Amino acid sequence: MDTTLPRPIRVMIVDDSAVIRLIIEKILKTDDNVSVCGFADSGQKAVDTVNICNPDIILLDIEMPVMDGITAIPHILAKAPHVKIIMCSTLSDRGADISIKALSLGATDCILKPSGAASIQGSGGFHTELLRMINLIGRAAVRRSAPTFQPKTNLATRQAGTSTKPDILAIGSSTGGPNALSVVLKQLGNLSVPIVITQHMPKTFTKMLADHLSKTTPVTCFEGEEGMLLKAGCAYIAPGGYHMVFKKTPEGTVISLDDGPIQNFCKPSVDPMLKSLVKIYDGRILTVILTGMGEDGLGGAQECVDKGGRLIAQDEQTSVVWGMPGAVAKKGLCHAILPLQDIAEKILTIIGKPPLFGSNQPAGGSR
Repeated sequence: MDTTLPRPIRVMIVDDSAVIRLIIEKILKTDDNVSVCGFADSGQKAVDTVNICNPDIILLDIEMPVMDGITAIPHILAKAPHVKIIMCSTLSDRGADISIKALSLGATDCILKPSGAASIQGSGGFHTELLRMINLIGRAAVRRSAPTFQPKTNLATRQAGTSTKPDILAIGSSTGGPNALSVVLKQLGNLSVPIVITQHMPKTFTKMLADHLSKTTPVTCFEGEEGMLLKAGCAYIAPGGYHMVFKKTPEGTVISLDDGPIQNFCKPSVDPMLKSLVKIYDGRILTVILTGMGEDGLGGAQECVDKGGRLIAQDEQTSVVWGMPGAVAKKGLCHAILPLQDIAEKILTIIGKPPLFGSNQPAGGSR
C-alpha cells in the first residue's frame, strides 16, 4: 500500500447483477490502495447501508430494481455528503443523457462500462480507467478526511498589472467539472465575450452537457462544430474525441476541430485550445482552470500568462481533484486562486458585468 495514504480507499459497489459485482470486486482487489467495504443490489440498499459501510467512493449502476441509481443519488448524499459517486454508464445517447443528469444531481464522475459481464471481464481499458479514476478521486477524498489535512492556501499569486480587458473566456475542467461549470455559468448570463470550454468527456456526453447547461443556466451552450462562429455571451464546448482549436476569419473567430493525437492523456485537451487562442487573442484571454485530474492546461495557461493574459484557478478545498488547478497554482501562474462559488464574481470583475436589463439569451452559434 502507498504509505502516503493514511488508509486504503474504501469503495462500495452498487449493481443489481451479482456477477458484475464480483468482477468489479476482483478488479479492485488488484490494487493494494483500494478496499471494497460493501455491496448493494439496489439504490435503496445503498441508501440504507451507506453509513454502515462508510465508503469514500460508491460505484453506482444506473438501472436497478426497487430504486435506480439516479433516484438514489440525492438520498445517498443527504446521508453521506462526503461520499464521491462514480456512475457506471454505457456509451449511448440515453446513457449519456442519464449520466449528465446524475452529474447535475451531485455525482462526481462517470465511467463507461462495457455491456455484459464477459465484455467487462475482458476489457483491459475498463480495468485501467476504473483503477485510475478511483485512485485519483479516492486519494483526494482520503487525504481530505484525515485530521491533519490542511488545504494549500498560501500559494503565491500574480498581480494583474496593466493587463488589457479580455476578449474571450476560456475554461478547462475534468473530474467534477460538469457541476463546477454549472455553478460558474449560472452567474454569467449575457457576458460581453464568448466562452470556450474544454471538459474531459467522451463523444455523445459533450453534446448532452451542452444541452443540459443551456437548460439550467442563462448561457446558451453549444457543442463545438467545424466552422462555428464564436459570439459574445454564448459558450462552446469541445466535442468528445476532438481538440477544439480556432481560426481567425473576416467574419470573426471560428471553431476548427482537430483530430490529432491525444494530448495529456485527453482528447479533447485544454492545452490545444489555449495555445490556439493565444495565436488569435495574444494576451486578451481570461483563463479559468477548474477541478480535474492531471495537469492538462498547464502548458497552454503558461503561454496565455506569458502573453499578458490572466488566470484563475479553483482552490483545493472546493475541487473534487486538485490536479489541473493545482498544477497552475503551484507553478505560480495564477492571478487568483478561489473557491468555486467566488469564481464567477471574479470573472465579472475582470471582464465587466453585463447590463441589468435586456435579453438573457444572446443569439449565436450559427455556422
